[in-house]
Amino acid sequence: MEFLLDPNIWIAFAMLTALEIVLGVDNIIFISILVGRLPADVRDKARRLGLGFAMVSRLLLLFSLSWVMSLKTDLFHIFSIGISGRDLVLLFGGLFLLWKASHEIFVEVEAREDDHAPDTDPALIKAAGARLFWGIIAQIAVIDIVFSLDSVITAVGMVDQIGVMVAAVITSVGVMLFAAKPIGDFVDAHPSVKVLALAFLVMVGMALTAEALDAHVPKGYIYAAMSFSLAVEFLNIRARTKRLALKAASQA
Repeated sequence: MEFLLDPNIWIAFAMLTALEIVLGVDNIIFISILVGRLPADVRDKARRLGLGFAMVSRLLLLFSLSWVMSLKTDLFHIFSIGISGRDLVLLFGGLFLLWKASHEIFVEVEAREDDHAPDTDPALIKAAGARLFWGIIAQIAVIDIVFSLDSVITAVGMVDQIGVMVAAVITSVGVMLFAAKPIGDFVDAHPSVKVLALAFLVMVGMALTAEALDAHVPKGYIYAAMSFSLAVEFLNIRARTKRLALKAASQA
């Protein structure tokens, strides 16, 4: 137990936990947007399952570090660009994220999914709900693996002790589990923020795809751009709320 008294262990734990939370922001946004398509009574369950998959995938990758690091070995070359197992995971994950975020933007902005007549048979409604629920969980699980791979490789580069990595992952997922519901509720309540979040996921998908082709895009640039956009949108939300309050007061 003496290692618990080592300040370097606690510094490494704090730094890695903070990094895992930052790297998990895109995962929380992805989960929040997909879960928003489910009925309100099952959203919390879907969030817990989604973040549970995120924690399990990270822990499994941590306990198979030799295999994870072997993914960085080039398998073949395309136009002098080495393609490793990690690159393939990032490429397909990035393309999936690009497709999914673009589709969700189309649904949010253009599509009218409620134009058809809804089913009235309770059995059909229940079956459709179950398919939607597990379909969304499957999509969350796929993207969890992609985000977990990069997260674990980053953790290995920062810390040597597997116990510190495991503790940091569990703590960060606990924080994300606490934050996921208010973030999801806020995104659902403000459609413009949802579109911004989806645009953020498009940028992340592009960054993952570029990373797979050896074109590194620092995530700090993406986070800075989205932070600025969100700050402007928060000002717009505040301005709209103020206008509505003044209008209601004038009509009273």
